[in-house]
Amino acid sequence: MSTELFREPARDIEVLRQADVVVCGGGPAGVSAAIAAARTGAKTVLLEGHGALGGIWTSGLLSWIIDAGGKPGIMKEIIERLDKKGARQQSLGEDFTYDPEAMKLLLEEMCTEAGVIVQLHTRVCSAAVDESGRLALALTESKSGRQAWAAACFIDATGDGDLAAQAGCGFALGRPDSGETQPLSLMALVSGIRPEEVTPYTMDGLSEEPKRRLLEQMGIAGVFPSYSGPSLFHIRDGLFALMANHMYGAKATDAMQLSKATMLARQELHRIIDGLRAAGGVWSSLHIVSTAAQIGIREGRRIAGRYTVDEHDLQAGRVHEDGVCRVRYGIDIHSTNPEDGKGFGDDGKSSKPYDIPFRALIAADVDGLLLAGRCISGDFVAHSSYRVTGNAVAMGQAAGAAAALCASRRLLPQQLAWPDIRATLSRLEETQWNKP
Repeated sequence: MSTELFREPARDIEVLRQADVVVCGGGPAGVSAAIAAARTGAKTVLLEGHGALGGIWTSGLLSWIIDAGGKPGIMKEIIERLDKKGARQQSLGEDFTYDPEAMKLLLEEMCTEAGVIVQLHTRVCSAAVDESGRLALALTESKSGRQAWAAACFIDATGDGDLAAQAGCGFALGRPDSGETQPLSLMALVSGIRPEEVTPYTMDGLSEEPKRRLLEQMGIAGVFPSYSGPSLFHIRDGLFALMANHMYGAKATDAMQLSKATMLARQELHRIIDGLRAAGGVWSSLHIVSTAAQIGIREGRRIAGRYTVDEHDLQAGRVHEDGVCRVRYGIDIHSTNPEDGKGFGDDGKSSKPYDIPFRALIAADVDGLLLAGRCISGDFVAHSSYRVTGNAVAMGQAAGAAAALCASRRLLPQQLAWPDIRATLSRLEETQWNKP
């Protein structure tokens, strides 16, 4: 079967802005990286594909942050500022729910205060590496067409490692034996139920009991979700978030597979809600307020770095001198094959709290590029643990501070002295935001 080809004509692209730091991806890791870089004194640009900052937190309606406890600096500040807005449920220990609309506004406020230059509706589409092997440009597409962005240091916080892949970095994806990846899930905001009446079905931490009860209710209603651990999260007043689906076999790097998974997940969510409402009782007025603009992706590319976090780090509870984040969340592998079950597990592996070293944030194959969030260098098992967003914030904060140092000192990330990075992070962590 022949494939028709089209050769795109060569064209000149204006380098739109010379910056110290360019961050690609405005999710939890990217926003934190941009704020940290700007607060450290770097001229910082943040590029985000959606029409709001926050990524999975906001466009993805995640509404639930895991492993946020004990994370100093930006994560602690986000918690305090959400509380000031009355936008966080505080009864869930270190993990908590939040109002995604309030989160959108808060992240914009924090970036504006720090002096970050934000461009939304903009996606990475290519990259240029110079003859020395250093990343020179990130190229994007938007309503403004093709644009090129220059920086002294770049940060890939796209989640799927899009910038790094475009720059030619090596990466892994999925299980090492089969390539199977964890399933996707589309979140929904729902209303029409009373908090006091659905308490038995509402998440109260990481307990599995509310999930079991909710699954039973769905079965009574005659709807059987693709995920065996459906979860209902109370956000505020009569507003809840629902995660009830697993879209198997869809790669985060394939637009058509993502499209099909998104539409199937949306159909399933409406089918579940319609079924529960028809069952009556506490669900008689249940309805969907909104489904997410972005399907939740647990697993994309894992970019090759100068250190690879692996399952042995987790089993040993390894501590690193250059640790940027202490991960307390365990192994959480959502079923990669529905024939083996529709829940989640740990593949029989154990874990202890462990460090992510700064070296895992440095791209191995291209200079001048840092990684933050779930696209850092790690193996399949370790990734299932560190991928949650409380850790993404800590990684972003470290990457942003380091990138700013690279720009001011004209050094590559691997040339920075760890004590200097640690000192910069300490200053950021100690800085008190304005609390009027």
